[in-house]
Amino acid sequence: MYQRVILKLSGEALKGNGTYGIHPITVKNIATEIKEIYELGVQIGIVVGAGNLWRGKIGEELGMDRAQADYMGMLGTIMNGLALQDALESVLVPTRVMTVLPVSSVAEPYIRRRAMRHFEKGRVLIFSGGTGSPYFSTDTAAALRAAELNADIILMAKNGVEGVYDKDPKKHDDATMYDEVTQDEVLKQKLAVMDQTAASICRENKIDILVFNMNTYGNMKKAVLQEPIGTLVKWEE
Repeated sequence: MYQRVILKLSGEALKGNGTYGIHPITVKNIATEIKEIYELGVQIGIVVGAGNLWRGKIGEELGMDRAQADYMGMLGTIMNGLALQDALESVLVPTRVMTVLPVSSVAEPYIRRRAMRHFEKGRVLIFSGGTGSPYFSTDTAAALRAAELNADIILMAKNGVEGVYDKDPKKHDDATMYDEVTQDEVLKQKLAVMDQTAASICRENKIDILVFNMNTYGNMKKAVLQEPIGTLVKWEE
């Protein structure tokens, strides 16, 4: 069983069957699954996206400055983080939201040593605000947190996607899913695991990634228990 994990949640997963926004029942179900792995004694850090609230593509269509659009996305991750914190605490899981953007009224500033202390005290951590800089995705934020907090693995919980495919399964019926793939292959073939910056950070810091479908109940627990599920992206020398 993994001892410390970074769980990368798709922001779009929080909207449930809706088009945009936060669906309370969906968030509560996610919190219930996180509680199951928390009760196994696993230290959990969560990085959540903001695709349910804001997408950079909308900013582009509006003719917005890229940096401005990215900062709006970072604020969206804080909103999602607070919603997830509320859901986790409603099922009695002690949780802290930490952000690299200064929003002291609602979240703690991200400080590595403080985060480690929270882990020691048995708290689930939600890292919001992305990296704090525009032009970087929440995938990159997850890779950075995994590296500096010495996580065993990044659990990439995808919205309706079972794993890593050789081509887009939504466009190609003959797409084949990998059980395992190396990070070198991910970078060379530009497979849709995470963005290239995040993938490079994982490779340089020897961090494995497990890609799985979060919409199937029980998959989070299977992932933590290292049961065969999704696609394992392995670091290999």
